[in-house]
Amino acid sequence: MSNTLLLERPATVAPRLHAVPRTQIDAPAPATTDAPPARSPRGFALYVGLDELKAATNGVSLPLLVDALRRTLAELAPDAETHATVALAPLNAGGRDLDVVRLALHEPGAIARSKAEAEEREPEDGGGVVVDISRKRVLIDGESAAFTYKEFELLQYLVLREGSTIERSELVSALWQTSDEEAPGERTIDVHVRRLRAKLGRYEDIVRTVRGVGYRFDRHADVVIRYGVGTPSPDRL
Repeated sequence: MSNTLLLERPATVAPRLHAVPRTQIDAPAPATTDAPPARSPRGFALYVGLDELKAATNGVSLPLLVDALRRTLAELAPDAETHATVALAPLNAGGRDLDVVRLALHEPGAIARSKAEAEEREPEDGGGVVVDISRKRVLIDGESAAFTYKEFELLQYLVLREGSTIERSELVSALWQTSDEEAPGERTIDVHVRRLRAKLGRYEDIVRTVRGVGYRFDRHADVVIRYGVGTPSPDRL
Protein backbone atom coordinates (compact mmCIF):
# COMPACT_ATOMS: atom_id res chain seq x y z
CA MET A 1 0.00 0.00 0.00
CA SER A 2 1.40 3.42 -0.97
CA ASN A 3 1.87 6.40 1.29
CA THR A 4 -0.58 8.30 -0.90
CA LEU A 5 -3.37 5.92 -0.16
CA LEU A 6 -2.64 6.12 3.55
CA LEU A 7 -2.86 9.89 3.49
CA GLU A 8 -6.08 9.91 1.48
CA ARG A 9 -7.89 7.47 3.83
CA PRO A 10 -10.59 9.35 5.73
CA ALA A 11 -9.83 9.84 9.40
CA THR A 12 -11.79 7.78 11.90
CA VAL A 13 -14.46 9.81 13.60
CA ALA A 14 -13.86 9.96 17.34
CA PRO A 15 -16.82 8.78 19.45
CA ARG A 16 -18.84 11.55 21.00
CA LEU A 17 -18.38 12.06 24.75
CA HIS A 18 -21.39 12.65 26.96
CA ALA A 19 -21.32 14.37 30.33
CA VAL A 20 -22.09 12.09 33.28
CA PRO A 21 -23.73 13.52 36.40
CA ARG A 22 -21.29 13.73 39.30
CA THR A 23 -23.54 11.65 41.50
CA GLN A 24 -23.02 8.67 39.18
CA ILE A 25 -19.25 9.02 39.40
CA ASP A 26 -19.10 9.27 43.18
CA ALA A 27 -21.74 6.64 43.92
CA PRO A 28 -20.19 3.38 45.20
CA ALA A 29 -20.82 0.16 43.34
CA PRO A 30 -23.85 -1.71 44.65
CA ALA A 31 -22.91 -4.39 47.18
CA THR A 32 -23.59 -7.97 46.16
CA THR A 33 -24.66 -10.04 49.14
CA ASP A 34 -23.92 -13.31 47.36
CA ALA A 35 -20.30 -12.48 46.54
CA PRO A 36 -17.84 -14.68 48.48
CA PRO A 37 -15.41 -12.89 50.78
CA ALA A 38 -12.04 -12.18 49.25
CA ARG A 39 -9.39 -14.70 50.25
CA SER A 40 -5.67 -15.01 49.77
CA PRO A 41 -3.17 -17.78 50.55
CA ARG A 42 -1.60 -17.50 54.00
CA GLY A 43 0.57 -20.61 54.02
CA PHE A 44 0.43 -24.33 53.37
CA ALA A 45 0.51 -27.67 55.18
CA LEU A 46 2.79 -30.48 54.10
CA TYR A 47 1.67 -33.88 55.37
CA VAL A 48 4.49 -36.41 55.71
CA GLY A 49 3.66 -40.08 56.21
CA LEU A 50 6.66 -41.75 57.87
CA ASP A 51 6.88 -43.67 61.12
CA GLU A 52 9.95 -43.69 63.33
CA LEU A 53 10.99 -47.21 62.31
CA LYS A 54 10.98 -46.37 58.60
CA ALA A 55 12.84 -43.13 59.29
CA ALA A 56 15.51 -45.02 61.22
CA THR A 57 15.85 -47.48 58.33
CA ASN A 58 16.65 -44.49 56.11
CA GLY A 59 19.22 -43.27 58.60
CA VAL A 60 17.23 -40.28 59.82
CA SER A 61 14.65 -39.40 62.47
CA LEU A 62 11.49 -37.30 62.50
CA PRO A 63 13.10 -34.43 64.48
CA LEU A 64 16.04 -34.44 62.06
CA LEU A 65 13.71 -34.21 59.06
CA VAL A 66 11.72 -31.38 60.61
CA ASP A 67 14.91 -29.48 61.39
CA ALA A 68 16.16 -29.92 57.80
CA LEU A 69 12.88 -28.68 56.36
CA ARG A 70 12.90 -25.67 58.66
CA ARG A 71 16.45 -24.74 57.69
CA THR A 72 15.59 -25.01 54.00
CA LEU A 73 12.52 -22.85 54.49
CA ALA A 74 14.54 -20.29 56.45
CA GLU A 75 16.95 -19.98 53.53
CA LEU A 76 14.21 -19.62 50.92
CA ALA A 77 11.73 -17.54 52.92
CA PRO A 78 13.24 -16.01 56.09
CA ASP A 79 9.91 -14.40 57.06
CA ALA A 80 8.02 -17.71 57.12
CA GLU A 81 6.67 -19.05 60.42
CA THR A 82 6.59 -22.80 61.07
CA HIS A 83 4.77 -25.17 63.40
CA ALA A 84 5.38 -28.93 63.52
CA THR A 85 3.01 -31.50 65.02
CA VAL A 86 3.49 -35.25 65.22
CA ALA A 87 0.43 -37.42 64.58
CA LEU A 88 0.13 -40.37 66.98
CA ALA A 89 -1.94 -43.47 66.21
CA PRO A 90 -2.81 -46.64 68.14
CA LEU A 91 -0.32 -49.46 67.76
CA ASN A 92 -1.31 -51.93 65.02
CA ALA A 93 -3.92 -49.48 63.75
CA GLY A 94 -2.91 -50.30 60.18
CA GLY A 95 -3.44 -48.11 57.15
CA ARG A 96 -1.07 -45.88 55.21
CA ASP A 97 1.03 -43.53 57.34
CA LEU A 98 0.00 -40.54 55.23
CA ASP A 99 -3.72 -41.31 55.65
CA VAL A 100 -3.29 -41.61 59.42
CA VAL A 101 -1.52 -38.25 59.56
CA ARG A 102 -4.15 -36.47 57.46
CA LEU A 103 -6.96 -37.91 59.58
CA ALA A 104 -5.28 -37.06 62.89
CA LEU A 105 -4.74 -33.47 61.79
CA HIS A 106 -8.35 -33.02 60.63
CA GLU A 107 -7.69 -32.74 56.89
CA PRO A 108 -11.20 -32.35 55.37
CA GLY A 109 -10.70 -34.86 52.55
CA ALA A 110 -9.45 -37.53 54.95
CA ILE A 111 -12.36 -36.91 57.32
CA ALA A 112 -14.92 -37.31 54.53
CA ARG A 113 -13.31 -40.52 53.31
CA SER A 114 -13.15 -41.93 56.84
CA LYS A 115 -16.85 -41.30 57.39
CA ALA A 116 -17.73 -42.95 54.07
CA GLU A 117 -15.63 -46.01 54.89
CA ALA A 118 -17.20 -46.28 58.35
CA GLU A 119 -20.67 -46.32 56.79
CA GLU A 120 -19.62 -49.04 54.36
CA ARG A 121 -18.34 -51.20 57.23
CA GLU A 122 -21.57 -50.85 59.18
CA PRO A 123 -22.85 -54.33 60.19
CA GLU A 124 -25.74 -55.49 58.02
CA ASP A 125 -29.23 -55.19 59.48
CA GLY A 126 -27.79 -53.37 62.50
CA GLY A 127 -26.17 -56.57 63.80
CA GLY A 128 -22.87 -56.78 65.64
CA VAL A 129 -21.05 -54.34 67.87
CA VAL A 130 -20.07 -50.77 67.03
CA VAL A 131 -17.52 -49.19 69.34
CA ASP A 132 -17.79 -45.48 68.59
CA ILE A 133 -14.66 -43.90 70.03
CA SER A 134 -15.57 -40.42 68.82
CA ARG A 135 -19.00 -40.41 70.49
CA LYS A 136 -18.10 -42.51 73.51
CA ARG A 137 -20.80 -45.08 72.96
CA VAL A 138 -21.32 -48.75 72.11
CA LEU A 139 -24.07 -50.07 69.85
CA ILE A 140 -25.08 -53.72 70.16
CA ASP A 141 -27.27 -55.03 67.36
CA GLY A 142 -28.20 -51.44 66.55
CA GLU A 143 -29.18 -50.51 70.12
CA SER A 144 -27.21 -48.23 72.41
CA ALA A 145 -25.71 -50.20 75.30
CA ALA A 146 -25.91 -48.78 78.83
CA PHE A 147 -22.19 -48.72 79.54
CA THR A 148 -20.90 -46.76 82.50
CA TYR A 149 -18.07 -44.32 81.94
CA LYS A 150 -15.48 -46.71 83.39
CA GLU A 151 -16.82 -49.67 81.40
CA PHE A 152 -16.47 -47.75 78.17
CA GLU A 153 -13.00 -46.53 79.12
CA LEU A 154 -11.98 -50.10 79.87
CA LEU A 155 -13.25 -51.37 76.52
CA GLN A 156 -11.74 -48.42 74.67
CA TYR A 157 -8.34 -48.98 76.29
CA LEU A 158 -8.30 -52.57 75.03
CA VAL A 159 -9.65 -51.66 71.59
CA LEU A 160 -6.99 -48.99 71.01
CA ARG A 161 -4.34 -51.62 71.80
CA GLU A 162 -5.79 -54.28 69.55
CA GLY A 163 -3.87 -57.55 69.61
CA SER A 164 -1.81 -56.62 72.66
CA THR A 165 -2.26 -58.34 76.00
CA ILE A 166 -2.79 -55.73 78.73
CA GLU A 167 -1.86 -56.64 82.27
CA ARG A 168 -4.30 -55.99 85.08
CA SER A 169 -1.88 -53.63 86.79
CA GLU A 170 -1.66 -51.49 83.64
CA LEU A 171 -5.45 -51.27 83.39
CA VAL A 172 -5.70 -50.12 86.99
CA SER A 173 -2.96 -47.49 86.71
CA ALA A 174 -4.26 -46.20 83.36
CA LEU A 175 -7.96 -45.96 84.21
CA TRP A 176 -7.92 -45.04 87.90
CA GLN A 177 -6.07 -42.27 89.66
CA THR A 178 -3.86 -43.33 92.55
CA SER A 179 -5.88 -41.06 94.86
CA ASP A 180 -9.18 -42.54 93.71
CA GLU A 181 -10.81 -44.33 96.65
CA GLU A 182 -12.68 -46.61 94.25
CA ALA A 183 -9.53 -47.74 92.46
CA PRO A 184 -9.67 -51.56 92.31
CA GLY A 185 -6.90 -53.97 93.04
CA GLU A 186 -5.42 -56.06 90.26
CA ARG A 187 -7.83 -58.91 90.95
CA THR A 188 -10.82 -56.64 91.37
CA ILE A 189 -10.38 -55.60 87.74
CA ASP A 190 -11.78 -59.02 86.87
CA VAL A 191 -15.11 -57.92 88.32
CA HIS A 192 -15.19 -54.86 86.04
CA VAL A 193 -14.36 -57.01 83.02
CA ARG A 194 -17.09 -59.48 83.98
CA ARG A 195 -19.67 -56.65 84.11
CA LEU A 196 -18.41 -55.36 80.77
CA ARG A 197 -18.80 -58.78 79.17
CA ALA A 198 -22.29 -59.17 80.61
CA LYS A 199 -23.39 -56.02 78.76
CA LEU A 200 -21.76 -57.24 75.55
CA GLY A 201 -24.04 -60.27 75.70
CA ARG A 202 -23.38 -62.79 72.94
CA TYR A 203 -20.38 -60.74 71.84
CA GLU A 204 -18.59 -61.09 75.19
CA ASP A 205 -15.73 -63.03 73.62
CA ILE A 206 -14.36 -59.88 71.94
CA VAL A 207 -12.64 -59.25 75.28
CA ARG A 208 -10.38 -62.25 75.70
CA THR A 209 -8.72 -63.44 78.89
CA VAL A 210 -5.04 -64.25 78.75
CA ARG A 211 -4.70 -66.57 81.71
CA GLY A 212 -2.31 -65.37 84.35
CA VAL A 213 -1.59 -62.09 82.54
CA GLY A 214 -4.59 -59.91 81.69
CA TYR A 215 -6.93 -59.15 78.78
CA ARG A 216 -6.77 -58.60 75.05
CA PHE A 217 -9.04 -57.31 72.28
CA ASP A 218 -8.66 -59.11 68.96
CA ARG A 219 -10.08 -58.09 65.61
CA HIS A 220 -13.56 -59.57 65.30
CA ALA A 221 -15.83 -59.92 62.27
CA ASP A 222 -18.85 -58.69 64.26
CA VAL A 223 -17.14 -55.53 65.54
CA VAL A 224 -16.80 -52.14 63.86
CA ILE A 225 -14.52 -49.53 65.41
CA ARG A 226 -15.24 -45.88 64.68
CA TYR A 227 -12.17 -43.83 65.47
CA GLY A 228 -13.82 -40.57 64.41
CA VAL A 229 -11.66 -37.78 63.07
CA GLY A 230 -8.88 -38.07 65.58
CA THR A 231 -7.22 -35.26 67.49
CA PRO A 232 -3.91 -33.57 66.92
CA SER A 233 -1.24 -35.11 69.10
CA PRO A 234 0.92 -33.03 71.46
CA ASP A 235 3.76 -31.12 69.83
CA ARG A 236 6.97 -33.07 70.14
CA LEU A 237 9.18 -31.32 67.61
